Amino acid sequence: MPNPEMMEKIENGAGFIAALDQSGGSTPKALAGYGIGEDAFSNDDEMFGLIHQMRSRIITAPSFGNGKVVGAILFEKTMNGEADGKPVPTLLWERGVVPFLKVDKGLADEENGVQLMKPIPDLDDQCQKAVAKGMFGTKMRSVINKANVAGIAANVAQQFEFGKQILGHGLVPMIEPEVNIKSDERADCDQILLGELLKQLDALSDDQRVMLKLSIPVEANLYAPLINHPKVIRLVALSGGYSTDDACEQLAKNSGMIASFSRGLLQDLRHGQSDEEFDSVLGGAIDQICQASIA
Repeated sequence: MPNPEMMEKIENGAGFIAALDQSGGSTPKALAGYGIGEDAFSNDDEMFGLIHQMRSRIITAPSFGNGKVVGAILFEKTMNGEADGKPVPTLLWERGVVPFLKVDKGLADEENGVQLMKPIPDLDDQCQKAVAKGMFGTKMRSVINKANVAGIAANVAQQFEFGKQILGHGLVPMIEPEVNIKSDERADCDQILLGELLKQLDALSDDQRVMLKLSIPVEANLYAPLINHPKVIRLVALSGGYSTDDACEQLAKNSGMIASFSRGLLQDLRHGQSDEEFDSVLGGAIDQICQASIA
């Protein structure tokens, strides 16, 4: 059973969820945005060491514990690491931030206009380790590129299949079938996705509840039926490549939807900033994203 205090924080907290789960191929891009080029590391261990230093700097910054960040999504290596001399999940919860674990293994090739998740053969093992570390939930991402009904139905069905497996471990799954914001069929994708999500939610048993992480819809408040659904703990928005300003502007149009941003949170942070400058920039982004989330 999920931690009831964490559940209260996620379900009713006034704030947003930080996405700090870059892994594998996305890590060099995240480091480059932070001002660390690929010439700074020669292997994966060094690369992940540098991204852990960046994440540790973020989660130990004064502004990150100001109550406006209610949750954080972590890569497995971050979950297993330490910051400020403590296990990262422990430190986060001490600061009032609920920890989630990214569990997917990346995307399969596109078929029927969507990219399903690759198989997750170690999902049970990941969940057991997450429970032992004091994690609240998980997150897994797939992608929708075209308004293909069969493809979107398969995408959502896969998410909920894994989600039920995760629920069996007492964790809350954050289901993320991302609609590509560059798709020329985006509005139609949103509509089809809404219908498929409602079908899967209605089929859950009374004791099963999930979170949803979705692209901000073209039509403002399209996802109100999801926000109000009894099986949905919280609906959060991904920034999907939007700048902070654009993501916040779009999010603020959608009542009840809160942010779970990565790029929108981190875009102006730099390795060379002093601790004071770093916290000032981070705090400004946190304030802006929080305001859009509670607007």
